[in-house]
Amino acid sequence: MPPSATDTTEARDVSTSGAEPLLAVRDITKSFGKLHVLRGISLQIEQGEFLTILGESGSGKTTLLRLIAGFEQPNSGEIWMTGERLDLLPPYRRRVNTVFQHYALFPHLSVSENVAYGLRVKKIAKAEVSARVDEALRKVRMESFSDSKPGKISGGQQQRVALARALVNRPQLLLLDEPLSALDANLRRQMQMELKSLQRQVGISFVFVTHDQEEAMVMSDRIALLRNGELEQVATPREIYSHPATSYTALFIGHTNLLQCSVVRGIAHCQGFSFPSNAADGSAIFSLRPENVRVVDGTPPRIDDVLFRARVCSRSFHGATDLLQIETAAGLKLTVRTATFDDPGGEREFTFKAGDAVPVRDSQAIGTAELKASETL
Repeated sequence: MPPSATDTTEARDVSTSGAEPLLAVRDITKSFGKLHVLRGISLQIEQGEFLTILGESGSGKTTLLRLIAGFEQPNSGEIWMTGERLDLLPPYRRRVNTVFQHYALFPHLSVSENVAYGLRVKKIAKAEVSARVDEALRKVRMESFSDSKPGKISGGQQQRVALARALVNRPQLLLLDEPLSALDANLRRQMQMELKSLQRQVGISFVFVTHDQEEAMVMSDRIALLRNGELEQVATPREIYSHPATSYTALFIGHTNLLQCSVVRGIAHCQGFSFPSNAADGSAIFSLRPENVRVVDGTPPRIDDVLFRARVCSRSFHGATDLLQIETAAGLKLTVRTATFDDPGGEREFTFKAGDAVPVRDSQAIGTAELKASETL
């Protein structure tokens, strides 16, 4: 998936602002019995940042969220927040609130009563409770539903009420554990943009957990990709897509072709073509995104174009684009995403820019990510 959807989320680079981070996770490990869930996780969340923790099921992302919230304790390591050791504090003393996948609204209470519940437990003055509830409902545009019961409003509206219930406590950090997963596809896409807009409006840091890489690309300032309890890469959506650090990242974030090449004196040799590379001599793996391979259409080649011939083995229609499976005479199979065109059959000439073949570390990317790539490409 190309990163065009992230343009609006990269207006500022919070990771290089120079300000003290809001939250610092330092060398955290967590085990449940003999099961090692997190291994040496170190991560910073910046002031006002939307950070997404992305990973497959079982990667440790929800466990990391629960450690920050205080629902679990680490086996080792520290968590700091604005100069205070957070992992030593009970959950109720942390300026952190969590929105769960299941919103857990009280069905017998109205929307405003649900939002006010936590403040009343803390015995906040009645006048202040009323003012803060009104403010929170305005922020999520639910003030006109204040007297409604949760069963009378939609799933998207319930999600907004859950957000208001968290925001009313004025946390410094909001944790969201796959809060959109129960919504249908259209509503989910709508709520992605609304949630991002709300985060910008309220100006507090969000840590969002999801297994959906498209969701992470659309919403995040940065993405922290977890794999088997370890951080695979932390970067902006554009950086993690365009310059994946490992073969696993390249496969998990969008779709890619992994080229097994041999580099000799600055030239990478693959099955059917060669291109200049700064990689060290020896075996190397390159990630080449399907949309970066083009069908030659008569336009004069550029100096950095890599030309090769291949046979179109299959073709599937995807609306504005076609997805091609091609194979070179040397047996290299590639996936190409291209604008719809008339295909007379037989061999065609293809091209890509040498710089679009990005060297990646071999992370022996197996399992769900590799299966996803082979099934969907």
